[in-house]
Order: sequence, then C-alpha cells, then structure tokens
Amino acid sequence: MCDLRRPAAGGMMDLAYVCEWEKWSKSTHCPSVPLACAWSCRNLIAFTMDLRSDDQDLTRMIHILDTEHPWDLHSIPSEHREAITCLEWDQSGSRLLSADADGQIKCWSMADHLANSWESSVGSLVEGDPIVALSWLHNGVKLALHVEKSGASSFGEKFSRVKFSPSLTLFGGKPMEGWIAVTVSGLVTVSLLKPSGQVLTSTESLCRLRGRVALADIAFTGGGNIVVATADGSSASPVQFYKVCVSVVSEKCRIDTEILPSLFMRCTTDLNRKDKFPAITHLKFLARDMSEQVLLCASSQTSSIVECWSLRKEGLPVNNIFQQISPVVGDKQPTILKWRILSATNDLDRVSAVALPKLPISLTNTDLKVASDTQFYPGLGLALAFHDGSVHIVHRLSLQTMAVFYSSAAPRPVDEPAIKRPRTAGPAVHFKAMQLSWTSLALVGIDNQGKLSVLRLSPSMGHPLEVGLALRHLLFLLEYCMVTGYDWWDILLHVQPSMVQSLVEKLHEEYTRQTAALQQVLSTRILAMKASLCKLSPCTVTRVCDYHTKLFLIAISSTLKSLLRPHFLNTPDKSPGDRLTEICAKITDVDIDKVMINLKTEEFVLDMNTLQALQQLLQWVGDFVLYLLASLPNQGSLLRPGHSFLRDGTSLGMLRELMVVIRIWGLLKPSCLPVYTATSDTQDSMSLLFRLLTKLWICCRDEGPASEPDEALVDECCLLPSQLLIPSLDWLPASDGLVSRLQPKQPLRLQFGRAPTLPGSAATLQLDGLARAPGQPKIDHLRRLHLGAYPTEECKACTRCGCVTMLKSPNRTTAVKQWEQRWIKNCLAVEDHGPGASVTNRSSEDAPAFLQLGLQPTHHPPRTPRSPDHLHPEDQPR
Repeated sequence: MCDLRRPAAGGMMDLAYVCEWEKWSKSTHCPSVPLACAWSCRNLIAFTMDLRSDDQDLTRMIHILDTEHPWDLHSIPSEHREAITCLEWDQSGSRLLSADADGQIKCWSMADHLANSWESSVGSLVEGDPIVALSWLHNGVKLALHVEKSGASSFGEKFSRVKFSPSLTLFGGKPMEGWIAVTVSGLVTVSLLKPSGQVLTSTESLCRLRGRVALADIAFTGGGNIVVATADGSSASPVQFYKVCVSVVSEKCRIDTEILPSLFMRCTTDLNRKDKFPAITHLKFLARDMSEQVLLCASSQTSSIVECWSLRKEGLPVNNIFQQISPVVGDKQPTILKWRILSATNDLDRVSAVALPKLPISLTNTDLKVASDTQFYPGLGLALAFHDGSVHIVHRLSLQTMAVFYSSAAPRPVDEPAIKRPRTAGPAVHFKAMQLSWTSLALVGIDNQGKLSVLRLSPSMGHPLEVGLALRHLLFLLEYCMVTGYDWWDILLHVQPSMVQSLVEKLHEEYTRQTAALQQVLSTRILAMKASLCKLSPCTVTRVCDYHTKLFLIAISSTLKSLLRPHFLNTPDKSPGDRLTEICAKITDVDIDKVMINLKTEEFVLDMNTLQALQQLLQWVGDFVLYLLASLPNQGSLLRPGHSFLRDGTSLGMLRELMVVIRIWGLLKPSCLPVYTATSDTQDSMSLLFRLLTKLWICCRDEGPASEPDEALVDECCLLPSQLLIPSLDWLPASDGLVSRLQPKQPLRLQFGRAPTLPGSAATLQLDGLARAPGQPKIDHLRRLHLGAYPTEECKACTRCGCVTMLKSPNRTTAVKQWEQRWIKNCLAVEDHGPGASVTNRSSEDAPAFLQLGLQPTHHPPRTPRSPDHLHPEDQPR
C-alpha cells in the first residue's frame, strides 16, 4: 500500500490563475452534471457549463478558450437536448467531439481556422442511449520519449516512432478518421468519416448478455484493435474488458467484439474492506495507447481507494502427463492473459476527479523499481482531486505522492488522517473535472462553483528545486514540441527570466547537431520558440524583434522565389530561385547591375498587376535594408533591434538576393520599386544600398567569427541619414498575453468576458515600447497595409504573437493569394511548413493560431474590440 498523504521532498505545484464568471444572478451560470473538460495539443481548453434563463430553461453550452487569453471565452450553444457527458479533442487540436445523455454525438470544427468560430456539420446518434465513453479512432502515429536518452545529440534517439497500426485504414494505408463511443446499455457505436464527407455509422453490442454500463473507457493496441473497459458502478461486480475490431465491408462499417479477461478490485476481496467501498467511481486507462494498464477508484460517501492494474501474459503450467505425451519446446508453451495489481493506496478522502498524462514517455527502463526511487519526470504523474479541495500528483504506476496542492488558504497537515479531519458545514470547493496539458506541466480544473483554475506543475517534481535539473527537463520538452509541432505555452509557465539565456543557447546548440534536412524543416519553428522565450526576460526582449523579423524575411524570400519560373520547361537541374542563390553567393561585386547581368532575366518576368500587388512586401524589404545599414554605426548597442542581423551572413545574403530580384522587377514595373525619400533627385538609392549591403555581407558570409566592417563602410553608413529618410519600423505587434506577466506565487484572478489590466514586468514594459502606441494607426502585419486608426474591415489576431491581419483578402492576384495562403491556418509564431511540417506527427499541421476580431464602428472612439466586451490588446491601458 502507498501512503498518499506523504508527498516527496521538493514536490511543488502552485496556482497560475483563476478565471470566474461575472457576478450575475447565481442561477445564470451553473456547472453541468456531469462536468466535462478537455485540453488540446494547441493549448485550447473546452469545458461544459449550463446557462439557465429566468424561466429555468437550460442551454447546454460548450466553452472554448485559449490558455494565453482565458478571458476571451467563446461560448457555443451546443443544441444538445440532454447533459453533455463527454468532450474529446482530435490530435490536431482543431476538431472537438461532444456527446450527451441522449446518445447524440457532434463533431465541431473550426470555421476559417479561427479559434473562436466553430461549426458542427457531422455527427451520429444512438437515440435515447446515454454516451459514457468517447474517443477518436487512432491514426497510427505514436511517439515515444526516451528520458534515459535526453542527453543524446540526435532527436531521432530522444524521440522515436513506435510501430502502431491505425484503427482503420483507407486504400494505400492512409488512416481513416472517425470516432467510437460506448453507451450506458452496453452498445458500442463507430462512425467513420469518408473523404467524400459521408459518415458511415454502425452499432453493435459489446457482448451477447448486455448489461448496464455506468463507467467505460477506450484504449488502442499496436495491432490496430480497440479495447473497451466497462463497469456497472458496483465494486462487487467485475470490471469487464472487450476487444473491438472495426472494418469496412461492402461500403458498410462492421464491428466485431471479443471478451477479454476481467478483474475484481483488490479492495473487494479483502474481508476487512469488502463493503467499505461499494461503488466504482473512476475507470481510466493510463493512456489511450496503453490498453494493458488501467486505473480504478472505488469510493464510499466519505472516502476512496485507488488501484493500478496491469495486464500481463503469463505461462500456463502443463501437467506432467501431457508433457510426456507432447513435450513443450521453446516458445510453444501455452500462455494466458492475467490482470495483476501493481499498486494501491491507503484510505483517502473521496476522489472527485482524475486527470491522466498525455506525454508518451517510454517506460522500458522506468518500471516500479525506478518509480519507487526519487527520480521523477514530467508525464509520469497523474492528478487526483479530492472533495476536501486538495489535488495530489502521484506516480502513475507506484501511486507515490509527488506534490500536493490545497485550494484553501490554510492547508491541513499532510500527516493528519483523512477520517479524522473535521467536516465543514457545506461542501468544500473542489474540482469536478480536470485535465493535464500535453507536456504535463500544467493542470486545469473546473470546480463545483464553475471557476476555472490553471496550476503549474514543477518540471523537477520529486526533487529539490534545482535550476540545472529544471533546465534539462524544460529543454527536453521544448525539443519534443519542436519535433511534434505542439504548442509550448505550458512550458513557458516555468521559465524564469534567469533561465532564458541558457535555454536559448542550449536549444540552438541541440538544433545545430541535427542533420541539414531536419534543420531546414525546423528552421522557422525554432525561431518562433526562441522569440517566445526571449519575451520572458528584459535582457533578451530586443531579440524578439530580430526573431520575428527573420521569420517574416524567410517567408517573403521563399514566396518571391517561388514566383520565378524557368524560361524553358526542360531545365530540371535547378530552379530559378536556387540559381539566384548560387550566383549571388558566387559574385561578390558591389554593383547590382553587374550581378543582374549574370542572371537569366527572362525567368523573372511576371504580370504587371502581380508586380504592383507585391509592392508593399518589396517596400518592407527596402525599408529594412535601409534601417540595418543606418544602424551599423551603433552596432555596439545590444539593446537595439536588428543587432543580430549585422553579423548574420545568411540573412544578409537573403536580403542581397531580394534586392537583385527587386531591381529586375523595377525594370519591368518601376512603380513596384520601394519608395525612398532622398535629398538628391539623381541618387540611385537601390545601387547605394546594395553596395553597402554587399560590403557588410562580405564581412560575415564565411563560417566562423565575423570580421569587423572597415571604417570606410561605417563612415558611409553614418552618412545615410543625410542622404535618405530612415523609416521607423513596426517591430512587434501588441500582445496582451498572460505568460510574460505571470509571477511565481502570485496567481491572477480573472473574469470571463472582461479583459484585465495585467501587471507589467520589466520585460513587458520593454515589449510595449517596441510595439505601436495605442493612439497610432493600426497595420496589417502580414500584408503590410495600413488599416487606419479605426479599421472597418473584419480582422483576426494571432493568439501568440498578436499579429493582426484582415480576415478577407482585398487582393485578387494569384501571387498575393499565394502569400496569403501561408497565413490561413497559422501566423509567424506557429508557421506551418507544408506536408513535411511535423517530423514525427503530422497531425498538428491544422493547428489554429487566430482569433477573429470584431468590427469597429467608424464613429466610436475605442479601438477594434475582439467582441463587444473585449478590448483589443493595443487598446489596453499601459
């Protein structure tokens, strides 16, 4: 037995923020029964809450929020007739399943890839039969994290693909999408989404003798089968397990079921406890892809007990008589599957909710022996919430306590027995539903009063809080998010300003150890990750500008190069973009016209309307080159935005290539050229900037430390402000996110539907200084179009970096649409990379990054609101 009242030394869990409903009538918002909650890999949280009107009518609501802006709650009238019993995100975090007590299942998807615009177009129904368990079918992608190899240089050693078959495949082996549900009457229903949009649904009984199913859970096996665990709610009854096989025969869905070994809880076989815990209240597989391990909780009115079981294959002894007749040789010994108990707790307070980890840590070398040791990794713990308001993080195999959180101001002694604790007059505030984040570093709980709480879980739980150990865990999980494409907001919760520099350096060091092909795939993702880290420290804030600008530069370069077409189609050796890069790298001449002569200018011919539509992007390139060169004399100032570009040969070479492209296009359409304000009408500004840019590029184009620019170059750059008007650049969009403003041990109290006035830190004050002031006109950060002080067009804003862009395109040319297509799903902060985006898990390619902003009336003085009650970040008082 494990004593759950003794947390290990160094266990730590603290409250990050609490979000509650506005103080209306008590009957307006009421927690649904049961209360469902789900946390996606994009750090979107969905939960249920009923809305009661004055005439006592209930509206079943689904609320969705982004953890960075929890007050921006999006509420969906679900149109479920009965209470919502289940919520389940898909692996991309862009679709949500909801099921109710009337057997109705709805599939919600994003409209226009917006996190606050949802629609339900498909679903299924088992009329009158409540749904007790729900899951998406497995897509066959399983990633294992090898914590014992966290010091390895290759990502392939740290994170490996596990051989795992999808639940169902289409022609060619592509996984078929769909969902599976279990009803209270013992039926299993499967719905398949065909590529044509048609839904195939089939329903079958789990076994011939159907019985009541009060609890159920669903897991998947590596062979493509599905395992369903059921219980009728009584601890005196067995917990049943079934194997479910799904197939498509003659365009119809077919379900085959098979009974697996069952088990009785250990507490019911103990004569002293036989009737002490009459009800099974929680039944969960330890993970969706771990069908061989299950967690059970039995409860009475005042107490609970938790048991962890494992399914094992054991040899079946053969009688000597049969051995003589037919000797058993080698692997031919018969085997049988048996459930064996791994661990169990002592008597506890009554458990109100359970949250299981989603981090797929490989347990090859992390068995019970290691579990009993002090070593602990994020993802090895599960959360138990109790009716006394406490939350325990316990090891998922040994059930040893790693951390305890008390919701009350005065925590009780940990060694005080649960049965001796005095009871309060009314029910204590406790979590009714909980979910762990995908890295297990954060926990969300919805309590019996409808409040939402987000807790931080220490990455070095089970240890004294050592910075070195915390850095190793955070780095390992950042690499995991870089590889999978999952959002890393919950990791940033634990990054202190003093850690930022070390994390950025170590992350870059690990990135450079990877193969060239992998580096190319992850090149923009690591920049976005570095930018989000640097926002947390005042010493690195200006780097955020550089990383954000570099992301934008890479996007412009790849888009403009993709517009180039070979003059003859039978030249498959190199694309025009590759030839441009090769020639510009080889020819170091400072005269832009001499470089241009070596190119096949016919490959650069574009339609005149296309060139004119690209002018805003070309203008940004020209302005940025001018700003960089003008800032060269001040290169000693590390706090100046753009400093890192002055020593970045790759970025300078990219700018040099774009200047050549712009020069050629300017010969075709002079009006597409960047516009400069010069003191002399005869000055060739493009030639001047290219000459200075080339000299600076030569100083740092080679591998190794960059050489200092000569005095003549610095002198010429000093004269630039007297020759050309230096533009003021929009370095950063305004962002009102939480993570850079959260302070340790200082939880924030927020309110749904009301944007808060957040406390500022040294880092946020510097960030605000680099963004546009509230009174200045707004700009479309992706199209580089000025929207005016009070935009009338519908806009959307990135939930991470704060970029604002118009929802509908004002352009009709193909080239500009190609540029805008990059930003339909994602922004710079989480840019999509196309078909090879996720190295090990492509399910994150459809991840959202935008919230739709409301329209701004032209006569109304405030800025563009997100909704009638939500101010835009740029309108927040500083």
